[in-house]
Amino acid sequence: MKARVIIITLIFSLLISLGLSAQVQQNSFINLPDSPIQVFAEVETGFVKVLSHTFQSGDTGTNFNFVTQGGQEILFPFQRVTLGANLGDRHLISALYQPLTIETEVTFRDDVTIDGVLFESGTPMEIKYGFPFWRFTYGYDFVADENLDVYGGLALQLRNASIVFAERGVPNGASTTATTNQNLGPVPALFTEVVYTLPSGIELNFEATGLYASSALINGANFEFEGSILDTSLRLSVPLQRGVSTFLNVRFLGGTAVGVSEFPDRFWTQAQEDFTSNKLATLSLTAGVSIR
Repeated sequence: MKARVIIITLIFSLLISLGLSAQVQQNSFINLPDSPIQVFAEVETGFVKVLSHTFQSGDTGTNFNFVTQGGQEILFPFQRVTLGANLGDRHLISALYQPLTIETEVTFRDDVTIDGVLFESGTPMEIKYGFPFWRFTYGYDFVADENLDVYGGLALQLRNASIVFAERGVPNGASTTATTNQNLGPVPALFTEVVYTLPSGIELNFEATGLYASSALINGANFEFEGSILDTSLRLSVPLQRGVSTFLNVRFLGGTAVGVSEFPDRFWTQAQEDFTSNKLATLSLTAGVSIR
């Protein structure tokens, strides 16, 4: 996987150098010049570094540090796929999928309690932190300028969280100690994007999607539960031929969820302890291709 990311990055770097010397053509592979609907697609790949990540399930549970205790100190693969359309001169809609799942193996050096389950010191562990999500975004361009777009709007993200701690290497016939905490839920957010196009066609892009609120806004609950998300990036995009561009992107992605859940336990994969604290901050570097 690491070798594949390096090869793809080198290919994209070559495309950038070719794009700088190429004569950009205006006709698109997928859009007619005068069409009121201009569709686009983007794919990017690279690596992500977990800057900080802690998780606690239960009032007396361990405030577990995934970076220093859970094997998340190294780089991991990172991808995104986006489909969207510009409607007329002012409206933007898009659908994003990000498959972020980090799986690690570690031997605990101290006793760790997760969701009331004790994993003793010396236990070899398999840990999965899955946070893939889908996001749907609408933006309106508030600046009528050929070289500058300033969008503002709303986004709805569907989190698909799954956190698993499981003892590994257990002999056949022996019991395995494990705990799972997963859920699916909607997360509304605010959206903004600024795109500046240079005379050469090179684009500079800043984008941010985020929100800090109580759970009454996040998932319709009527009890105190703080949550936040922030997804912000800086992008340099170089045009190639017929609507195809290649880009480099630096992105910060993070979020928090802290509080005591009062939802009834309907699924066996829900946490048995009501208190949860989950805080994540990441930084990623990706290369990508877009067509519009």
